[in-house]
Amino acid sequence: MGISIWQLLIVLGIVILLFGTKKLRNLGGDIGSAIKGFKSAVKEGEDTEKNQIEDQDENVIDAEEVETKDKDKV
Repeated sequence: MGISIWQLLIVLGIVILLFGTKKLRNLGGDIGSAIKGFKSAVKEGEDTEKNQIEDQDENVIDAEEVETKDKDKV
């Protein structure tokens, strides 16, 4: 009940006749550019998130630091 290779070739032939190879090539390029942009945006978002986590870690004060500061005040 699956789609055979001949059915796929017929559909491909009809699509090429309707749209032409130039439009299909442009459409493929547009889709490729969109995917590349999406991947770079996801990577940039992951890098930003990683930097935010690192910044939060730098702002954490250890208990030893607090005790040392308290002793210095006395």
